Amino acid sequence: MEFPPVLLSRRTVLAAIAAAPFATRAGSAAAPEPAPLPEAPLLGNDYRAARAGFRTRLVRRGPAPDGGDALGAPDGAEALRYPSGGRELVAWASPVEGASSLKPAVLVLHGGNAIWHGHWGGLAAPFVAAGFHALMPTMRGENGQPGDFSAFYDETDDVLAAAQALRARPGVDPARVFVCGHSVGGTLTLLAALAGDFAGAAALSPSPDTRLFFQRFAADAPFDLSDPREVEMRSAVCFASGFRCPVLMSHGDRETRSARAIDLAVARARAAGGRAEHRTVPGDHMGSIPAGIREALAAFA
Repeated sequence: MEFPPVLLSRRTVLAAIAAAPFATRAGSAAAPEPAPLPEAPLLGNDYRAARAGFRTRLVRRGPAPDGGDALGAPDGAEALRYPSGGRELVAWASPVEGASSLKPAVLVLHGGNAIWHGHWGGLAAPFVAAGFHALMPTMRGENGQPGDFSAFYDETDDVLAAAQALRARPGVDPARVFVCGHSVGGTLTLLAALAGDFAGAAALSPSPDTRLFFQRFAADAPFDLSDPREVEMRSAVCFASGFRCPVLMSHGDRETRSARAIDLAVARARAAGGRAEHRTVPGDHMGSIPAGIREALAAFA
């Protein structure tokens, strides 16, 4: 996975997002590669139980580090609110339509730490065009909403709550609810596949080992990065023997930084009898999105 160095200014990042709204970060051709990390530990196959016994300790409380767009729904979607942890958060969903049969649905998780109108057209609309009902949630602390940003951990609770809201939408087949996300959303997709109940999951350009992510975005971590348990509880590779549904992980052939971590997660899942795949598609972090979505649609079919 290719990330710019931490010293990249937030203003530069947000300018890049404005130019390509469903990006998570601007690219950097000159980003130095850090030394390889030792293999992430395998900590068990029950991420739900691990979460039940762990609470993240935030050393900094406040909103998500990105700004995002106003929360009025983009073209082709409607805004709704869903409950999570005692707060009401905004989601965008494809409009309810009269149908003679229930439709499959996909929970679409945006990249970055805020939602932008371009996320809907770039990530959710292809699923709607393919016949899925789609719901794209915001998370706590994003776009001026209540709650403290925790960088993946508490946001996983929001993802699971949004999935419940999606299952309750009129016309949705609750047995055919999938999850798909890109970049930050791809990482959350993997954590949701460990903690939730989905028919399948597709993670586009994820970070199964978030040590790699926080090497580049240490400033975004509101917890103590020196505490290995904090990072491990945000790293799907540490619990990959416990995926609760089939999982597809894809990335572009020009963003290979997380390829080894993806291979390890897939190997651990398969060794435990799970269904997991690693696909490389053409493109960089952004350019690989259309091909990644095509792979996701094929997997969900």
